[in-house]
Amino acid sequence: MHRYRTHTCNALTVSEEGQIVRLSGWVHRKRDHGNLLFIDLRDNYGITQCVIETTSHHFKTAEAARNESVITITGHVVKRTPETINAKMATGKIEVVIDTIDIDSQAELLPIQVNSDQEFPEDTRLRYRFLDLRREKMHSNIILRSQIISSLRQRMIEQGFLEFQTPILTSSSPEGARDFLVPSRMHPGKFYALPQAPQQFKQLLMVAGFDRYFQIAPCFRDEDARADRSPGEFYQLDFEMSFVTQEDVFQAIEPVLHGVFTEFAKGRQISPLPFKRFTYEESMLWFGNDKPDIRNPIHMSDVTSVFDGSDFNAFAKAIEKGAHVRAIPAPKAEAQPRSFFEKMNDWAIAQGAPGLGYIIFAKDQAKGPIAKFLNAERLEKLKQISGCKEGDAVFFVCAPKANAEKLAGLARTRIGEELALIDKNRFEFCWVVDFPMFEYNEDEKKVDFSHNPFSMPQGGLDALLNQDPLTIKAYQYDVVCNGIELSSGAIRNHLPDVMYKAFEIAGYGKEVVEQKFGGMLNAFKYGAPPHGGCAPGIDRIVMLLANEPNIREVVAFPMNQNAQDLLMQAPSDVMERQLKELHIKVNMPKEKEKEKA
Repeated sequence: MHRYRTHTCNALTVSEEGQIVRLSGWVHRKRDHGNLLFIDLRDNYGITQCVIETTSHHFKTAEAARNESVITITGHVVKRTPETINAKMATGKIEVVIDTIDIDSQAELLPIQVNSDQEFPEDTRLRYRFLDLRREKMHSNIILRSQIISSLRQRMIEQGFLEFQTPILTSSSPEGARDFLVPSRMHPGKFYALPQAPQQFKQLLMVAGFDRYFQIAPCFRDEDARADRSPGEFYQLDFEMSFVTQEDVFQAIEPVLHGVFTEFAKGRQISPLPFKRFTYEESMLWFGNDKPDIRNPIHMSDVTSVFDGSDFNAFAKAIEKGAHVRAIPAPKAEAQPRSFFEKMNDWAIAQGAPGLGYIIFAKDQAKGPIAKFLNAERLEKLKQISGCKEGDAVFFVCAPKANAEKLAGLARTRIGEELALIDKNRFEFCWVVDFPMFEYNEDEKKVDFSHNPFSMPQGGLDALLNQDPLTIKAYQYDVVCNGIELSSGAIRNHLPDVMYKAFEIAGYGKEVVEQKFGGMLNAFKYGAPPHGGCAPGIDRIVMLLANEPNIREVVAFPMNQNAQDLLMQAPSDVMERQLKELHIKVNMPKEKEKEKA
């Protein structure tokens, strides 16, 4: 017999009745029933109920084993009586009568209860993450993560993609998020950077002729935490393809995402193939952002023309100064109590807006604080543009274009939630395409890249030479699910002349481009195929499928919101000797020096 186990804790059934078995695991729960002590023994696979009588020579050992102690038991399988069967357990028709028991590792008093759903502060959970991961929900989430990654990998291989690994130590990039820098001991004063993404390397693999690449890629960005973004590091399904159009990329990744979500959806509905598509301009107009949750059926509209020159002076005067008016329909909201409209107005004020005006299209008349300022012709035009029907209401935001889009988008979400319009049992995918190549940076008073500097501009070099940069669109695209951006991607700029010009428009001279991207640029001069790709985020995919609101719930060892690993105590001080080897001297901010003192 094996030293530790003949079976796992979910394997025994009535077919093993009478057999001598050995199990090892953690003491999940103990129950003292007078002359009997029940132990629920747990391992990675499940739970088996074990029982020992008080007359056993090993009873005191069993009694001494605290919850979460690791034990090994040997015993014989017996069939439970009908009234004691536990249908919720895979092993619920049997129990193991303990003949011998050994404590392999005695647990101290627990800072976190593993056998309950009790909530604990996040800092405590992260400091004792090894205990937190024993809890059923967390354990299931991490197993789910492994299964999803395996499924993604297999689906990519079946499509002919080859898995390669790209370097972790690379060079810093002037674009994108803030780099994590790694000092070089062998080259004093110089630094590596951890990759924000394998962007340049995967493009070089296409230049090298590999045609279809993918990897489950670790990425590192020195960013602040959000519910859907880990500080420091994350993983993505990174892939690239040669001799492809944007359409080819969509056709490659859509069945992978659709298949994985179908496999792990647990009865939730998945939007059918092909995924819906919206241009960037449509997305901003209809949804108020570039990652729309299209489970929400509300489509916004621009109704500036309705209020332009109207008797509603608050809007009319703002329009004269360049403001835009967005209409956010509220389907069948006439049936809502007055408190609904007051609550929406209070919400808008809390967002920093002066309020949220509205009109209700009741039978034969329009009601609400704004309705009296619009004549019949304007009201009819409003109904046509907004798509409102009798019984619907419509809210308004009036502000400069970017502010109007943002607040209206937030209001759309709020209204959808208040009216229970968002089906939580669905996964709705869409593409957002035709992103602008450039945007104007108000802070620096210059043109910047708006999305990805390595993208091919629509119209190529001719567009860069002859169009207003702010009108140029790029072959850039995002895939979104339930309002969460899963991935950005693009058809790449593989032509050196086009790259030089694109970076010149963004304020980077030829020498900067050659210094920062010389490896990839030089490769393009020796025959580069047209290529493109995408990189869906693994953590966000798992978060959605696990139905978790925060990405830390699907990462085994995440950092907290302050980018600290409380379990391993990182970041930490290092020895002076290590700093000398790296030719580094720490220059602490004054406030930090005071804290240390």
